[in-house]
Formats: sequence, C-alpha cells, structure tokens
Amino acid sequence: MSLKKHFTFLALVCCAASFASADTIQLKDKAAVTGKILAEKSDALVVDVGYTVLVIPRGSVLGFSKNDTVAPQTPVVANPAAGAGAAPQFYTADALASPARDVSSLVKQIGEAVVQVRTPEGLGSGFFINADGYLITNFHVIEGETELSVEVYHQNNGQLQRDTYKQVRIVAINKFHDLSLLHIEDKDAPKFKFITLGNSEALNVGDSVFAIGSPLGLERTVTQGILSTKTRELEGELYLQTSTQINPGNSGGPLFNLAGEVVGVTNMKITFGEGLGFAIPVELVKSFLDHRDAFAYAADNPNNPYRYLEPPSRTKQKADGK
Repeated sequence: MSLKKHFTFLALVCCAASFASADTIQLKDKAAVTGKILAEKSDALVVDVGYTVLVIPRGSVLGFSKNDTVAPQTPVVANPAAGAGAAPQFYTADALASPARDVSSLVKQIGEAVVQVRTPEGLGSGFFINADGYLITNFHVIEGETELSVEVYHQNNGQLQRDTYKQVRIVAINKFHDLSLLHIEDKDAPKFKFITLGNSEALNVGDSVFAIGSPLGLERTVTQGILSTKTRELEGELYLQTSTQINPGNSGGPLFNLAGEVVGVTNMKITFGEGLGFAIPVELVKSFLDHRDAFAYAADNPNNPYRYLEPPSRTKQKADGK
C-alpha cells in the first residue's frame, strides 16, 4: 500500500472517531489525519487516532491545526545533543516550499555562506550549516588530507573581504556518500552566515536550480540550469542530475532551489559531455548530520568512517594467545 493510500485510509477512519478537541494534520497529496497530537518532535508528529498511535514523518506533513487554531509546519531543526536544557540548533531544514526568488538577490543573501576548502593537493567548495563554523564538503575533497584551510568571503562595507581560516578540524566523514563535516576552530573566527537545507523530494524535473562554487579555482562562480532527473543511478547510488555547469572545484558546494535552500551537494560531472552534472540529494546530508557520531573521524584511522570499541578482555586474551 502506498503512503498516499495508507494515510488516506487513516484519514477516513479517523474522521469517524470522536475527539473532544480534535487536531488535524494536513499531509501531502491532499490527505489528512484527525486525532490528538501527543508530541511534536523535530522529525515527526506523534498522533493518537483513538485506536492506535501514529508516528508521522515531518517530511509528509504540510501543516496542522490544533483546537481549531492553525499551526503551520515549522522548519525541521536538529539539535547536536539530547537531554535537559535547550541545545543550540545544529542545522536548519525547511520542510515547506518557500517562495521562489531571482538568483541575483539570492546570491547576495547567501553567497557568504559558500566557501573554498583548500588542501595541499587541491581545492573544493563547501557551505556553512550553522553560525558556529560547521560546514559540509565532499569526502573526496579532503580524502587523505589533514592540513586544511577554509576561505570565507565576508561582506565589509559593501565589499567582499577574503579571510582564511587554518584551524580546521575534520569532525565526521562518510566516504560511501562522499560527505565530510568540518569545523573552523580559529580563536578569532566570527559567527558565520549559513544556509537552510531544503527538500529535494519537493523538486520536479525541469525546475530551475543553481550552484555557487569555485570551478577551476574561480571563486564565487554562479551557474544555473534545471533539474534533469531526480533518480539517476550511478554505481548503486541515486543522484540529482542537473544541466547546471559543474567543474573540478565545484565539488562539495551547494546546489540550490529558487528559494535559496540547499537541495544537493555537487560532487561530479561526466567529462566528455556538457550539462551533465550530479549532486548528492540533501536528504542524505541530513541523515549524515543526524548520525554524525556514527561517522566520527578518527585520526588514527582517517579513511574509516566508523569507530570500533576495544574487545572484551576475555576475547582479547584469547586473541593474544593468553
């Protein structure tokens, strides 16, 4: 049963139930669920529909009303730590489609959040996901490297000023999805402009998208195209294919929708063709960030995204022949 049919069926059943103060959750494809919202989590709504409790993913929710008071769907926010006390948001992701704007105004607004990532062997692009200096780039940009620097372009009296930060820590890597999480740790680092993560599933083939990056070292280059397909399979992975021009140096940079939200991370092109660029869907980026502890970078094993615990003492003794 499809998600649409499943939720439509639930909506019909729930309408027959009686609630003293019913809440209504509007889903995609004009479906709805009626019940009592028990909890509003960052990634889901927990709803009591009378005979059972549903956990509805935020990505399937367009909005909801509580006690006849409309409460629009709020942006999904992931926190770096759980527990008591309010934790600062680690990244912001908008589940709703924001209004489209012209590329020129968007570049002026979000251009500062796109950076260059340099290593002794080359360079790539990246983008900030929060104000504290955490940024995303490709794994292949920093693969095998530990001496990293990040070049940021700050607005200063209407002019762009390039600042280089050299205290850059590798926080997490996922070489299978070609993603890396870095952190600028320079003592004099300011708060950084950052970008909202969007929803590539809301895109349609033919929608306009654009990229900002440093192809061949030409920093802050803007290219625009369309989404050619959402499900291009290459070596067992699904990518967004775009006609947006992507070249070496764009790797790790953001692919935007016309709301200025990241919908993908550019990472490769077909060199013997034109307009054949590819990007990692932003949903994989969110999953990587949500589970970054599982991909924590270990200096003693830099090519392995996993960390293993020491074996139990009894097993260790047997392995040592004792």
